Amino acid sequence: MSFRVVRSSKFRHVYGQALKREQCYDNIRVSKSSWDSTFCAVNPKFLAIIVESAGGGAFIVLPHNKVGRIAADHPLVGGHKGPVLDISWCPHNDNVIASGSEDCVVKVWQIPDGGLSRTLTEPVVDLVFHQRRVGLVVWHPSALNVLLTAGSDNQVVIWNVGTGEILVHIDSHPDIVYSACFNWDGSKLVTTCKDKKIRIYDPRTGEVESEAVCHEGSKATRAIFLRHGLIFTTGFNRSSERQYSLRAPDALSDPIVMVELDTSNGVMFPLYDPDTNLIYLCGKGDSVIRYFEVTPEPPFVHYINTFQTPDPQRGIGMMPKRGCDVTTCEISKFYRLNNNGLCQVISMTVPRKSDLFQEDLYPDTLAEDAAITAEKWIMGEDADPVTFSLKGGYVSQSATKSLSVSKKANILNKSAVGTSKSASSATLGSCGGGGSSASNNNSSASAPISGITEKDLRDITDEIRKLKAIIVKHENRIRALEATIREQEEHAESAAPKANNTTTSSSSNDTKATSDSNNTNKEDANGSAATTAASEDV
Repeated sequence: MSFRVVRSSKFRHVYGQALKREQCYDNIRVSKSSWDSTFCAVNPKFLAIIVESAGGGAFIVLPHNKVGRIAADHPLVGGHKGPVLDISWCPHNDNVIASGSEDCVVKVWQIPDGGLSRTLTEPVVDLVFHQRRVGLVVWHPSALNVLLTAGSDNQVVIWNVGTGEILVHIDSHPDIVYSACFNWDGSKLVTTCKDKKIRIYDPRTGEVESEAVCHEGSKATRAIFLRHGLIFTTGFNRSSERQYSLRAPDALSDPIVMVELDTSNGVMFPLYDPDTNLIYLCGKGDSVIRYFEVTPEPPFVHYINTFQTPDPQRGIGMMPKRGCDVTTCEISKFYRLNNNGLCQVISMTVPRKSDLFQEDLYPDTLAEDAAITAEKWIMGEDADPVTFSLKGGYVSQSATKSLSVSKKANILNKSAVGTSKSASSATLGSCGGGGSSASNNNSSASAPISGITEKDLRDITDEIRKLKAIIVKHENRIRALEATIREQEEHAESAAPKANNTTTSSSSNDTKATSDSNNTNKEDANGSAATTAASEDV
């Protein structure tokens, strides 16, 4: 007698439920761009959606309590000159968001508490490097102010947003980068490329540690790091069938699992919950959300269920665990963008009868605080993200944080280090570090700029003194030339009447001389005629 043992899992009965239309967001002009992006980003404070906008690119930012029909003239974040392709909220400050656009510029924005009252066009900082459109922005999970960007110029750049400088430049991709993801502590980076390969990098040096063919299909692929080090990928095979795989970093070319799903054309976005090890597959143009559980026992990726809706989705965003309702055993919340302008809210819930806090469903989750600074990270230090317990609820601390974006001084401004504003940091709002970050920035603002010696300052001062002397010399020459030209013009004006009189008299004299010469010619002619007649008579 044979029998089948049902796998034991507390997530076997997870179900999705869509909120009522009046609890969702309606009348949103979702972007019609063909770029493979989720077009949506969400955090416990705000919902951001890339929208259609005339005269450039823009996205809308809505507080979670502003549900219902959105006015057509609602304020936007609209500083880009080209369509926005990707947006991402900072994990260490709920008021900061980064955006990449077709205008080749990455902008970091500060959103005020309560949302926008007017259209926002001034970013905190502009990150300018890429030569072609920027379609991917990813924040570092544990380091403060570290942002990764990738563009159609095949370049991957890791920035320090706090100073606006480039930390790492990776230019080893032969084609467009489809996706990028840091591992749990940010010490590794996985990317997928249009050349069908998946690569693992050391993000500090930009060196390739391993690479392999990801999926054999030519369409876009995605790859994410799971919490315990494995890599989950989605893509297409040669027959254009959608598939997913699970791989180990040290054996990329030999997938642990490779499963075909269906024959749809839409790119699948894997959305990962590290607390529960659940992966949600959301395809562009699909009307379903499939979810799986990753476990150590075969077949390793277990299918759980599918959430079905009647409308296809154009984009989707996943709420961090900090924004889920623990009183109703909600483990995930999704924001689906439909083609009809509706942003539908879907809640994934584990059915439990008790109203008490379920510790097995809510282990310590990612907190809003950064574990290390960008400077420590680039020097080689790693740290796991800060976690905290959701028991008792969550209150955002981003309103009390302040971060200063202090651009490094230009060489032309170093002579005025003592008085120049470039030596002081301008507080512009930001990505996080709390009061300690602000105090550190203020202390660094009052200190001399590092890397400049007194000899350099003296040399620069001497150069400026020489330049001033040259400028004064040129000014004197210019004044002398102007005086000379002025005298010549006055002399020419005074000489003009005399020249006119001289010309008139000379012309009359010429006329008189001409008449005298005519008379002389006539007399000579008469004389010659008389002489000729006399000779004939003789």
